[in-house]
Amino acid sequence: MEGAALFCHPLWFICSLALLALLWIRRRKSWSPDACPVDLSGKTAIVTGASSGIGKAVALDLARKNARTILACRCSKKGQAAVEEIRRATGNPHVQLRLLDVSSMASVRDFARRFLEEGSQLHILVNNAGVTGLPFAVTTEGLELTFATNVSGAFLLTNLLLGTMVASAPARIVNVSSFRHFCVRKVDLKWLTGEELPKNASQAYDCTKLMNVLFTTELARRLQGTGVSANVLSPGIVRTEILRHYGRASRLLYWLCSPFMMNPQRGATSTLYCAVAPEVEGISGKYFDSNCRLVLPQTLAHEPGLGQRLWDALEKATGLKTDGSQQAFPVQRER
Repeated sequence: MEGAALFCHPLWFICSLALLALLWIRRRKSWSPDACPVDLSGKTAIVTGASSGIGKAVALDLARKNARTILACRCSKKGQAAVEEIRRATGNPHVQLRLLDVSSMASVRDFARRFLEEGSQLHILVNNAGVTGLPFAVTTEGLELTFATNVSGAFLLTNLLLGTMVASAPARIVNVSSFRHFCVRKVDLKWLTGEELPKNASQAYDCTKLMNVLFTTELARRLQGTGVSANVLSPGIVRTEILRHYGRASRLLYWLCSPFMMNPQRGATSTLYCAVAPEVEGISGKYFDSNCRLVLPQTLAHEPGLGQRLWDALEKATGLKTDGSQQAFPVQRER
C-alpha cells in the first residue's frame, strides 16, 4: 500500500512526466538515418556480416540511399535471401552478394582480389561481422578463431582495399566495436594466434572489441591526408543472433531481456551515422557511442605504442607484409 501511495504522490507524478519529456526530447533530437538526406547514387559500399542483424539493417539503409551495396556474407543461402529482401524493399537493383568468411584469411584475399579485378571504386567499408561464444580453436592458418573473425579478418580486408579507397576518396571506413571494450583490463597480443588463451569467451570478445578501437585509431593516423577516414562505434545493446553459440541458459536469459533491447534497425543507427552523416565528414580516428555521440574510449585505447604493437602483430599474423600476390596501400609511418 505504501508503495502504491508513493506512485500516486503528486511530486512523483510530476517527476515522472518530466523524465518522460526529457527522454522524448532526446529521442527526437537524436540523429535518424531516415531523416538524413544523403544520396549515395554512384557510390559503392561493402558491409560484412550483412545477412542478418545490424549488418543487414545497415545494408538496407545504404541501398535505400541508392548506393551500390555489396553484402559480404559467409552463408550463400542467408546472404542471397537478404539481397532479395533488400532489393524488394528499396527497389535498388544494385544490391549484390559476395561470399566472404572473415575468419579465413584465404577467403578475405579471394574476396579482395575479385573486387579489385572489377575495377570498381569503393567509398564505404563497414567491418560489421563479429562473433562471440565460440570454443577456443586455432584455424589452419594459425589464428585463434574468435580473434580471426572479429579482428584479423577486418584488418586484412581493410588493408587490401585501402588503395582503391584512397583512389575513390572521399571514403569512409567504419568498424563496429562495443561498449564491452570498457571491461578490458589486459591485452595479450598472443591471443591473436592462440599461443596464450583468455579466461573465457566473454573476455575474448571484449578484448577483440578493444582491438577494433586500437586498430581504428592507428589506421586513422596512417591515413591522414588521404581523404579516407576511419571511425569506430558501439551499436549499443541490440537484439541480434550474437549469442547463438552460447548455451541454452544464456540464450534463455538473453531472450527474456530482449524486449528491453534495441531492434537491429535502431541498433544500426550509430554505424550509419559514421558511414553517411555529413556531420562526420572530416572526422577520423574517433569512437562514437550508440547515441552517435563522440566519446572517449577506455584508458587502454590511449596506451602509448599499443596500437602500433597491435598493428605489427596483425601484419605478422595475417601475412600482410609477406603477401606478394596482393599489395596493401603503402601508408607511411610517422617518424
